[in-house]
Amino acid sequence: MMAVFEKSERLRHIGHLDIQRTMQRALRRSGLPVKYSQGFNPHILVTFASALSTGAIGRREIMDVTMAEDVTPEAFVSAMNGALPPDMQISCAKTMDDRHPSLTSMLYAAEFEIRIMDEDAAQRMIASLDSFMAQEQIITLRKSKSGMKEVDMKPLVYSVQGEGATLRAVLSQAEGSSCKPDMLVNALCAFLSMDTPRVIVTRSMLMGQDEGRMVPLETL
Repeated sequence: MMAVFEKSERLRHIGHLDIQRTMQRALRRSGLPVKYSQGFNPHILVTFASALSTGAIGRREIMDVTMAEDVTPEAFVSAMNGALPPDMQISCAKTMDDRHPSLTSMLYAAEFEIRIMDEDAAQRMIASLDSFMAQEQIITLRKSKSGMKEVDMKPLVYSVQGEGATLRAVLSQAEGSSCKPDMLVNALCAFLSMDTPRVIVTRSMLMGQDEGRMVPLETL
């Protein structure tokens, strides 16, 4: 069962491990016929499309729960929302074939809203977007298993626009070539030789590819 859920602003400082534990507890409380792993320490078979950074809001996060018996999406949503806190509710679900690709392998990009909490900094950053993206390369640092390394993030930024005090960006989330919102913000501030302001990040959509087009991941 693929399910879309929200991590609201009130819960934005909850980490990914806390989300996993919350979902595991809710699945147990719901009474749904979920499937467990084999072995000495059985656990519910649930996976997430992408870990959401601590401090970020998630509007359409996605998880995949393996069921032991058939359940309708409507029954799944009703049972889970009765077991989940108000700020982490499920908006929709759909039945998936057990042979479908993993959510991680289907993930291609994500849409982010980056609220800049300093008005002057926001004006400077948004005014410079065109010249920033006009660079041939945008070199920044990314953490890897072997430490920090330089990467060209320009090919990983599919679009970025600014309005008011908010940046709206579609960034690559593919395995091995992902771009996090803080990479974009830090690179933009370095381009302007300014300190990085405080921001609040909302991941508003996870996206996959369908015949070369980016579409909401839950529609695949």
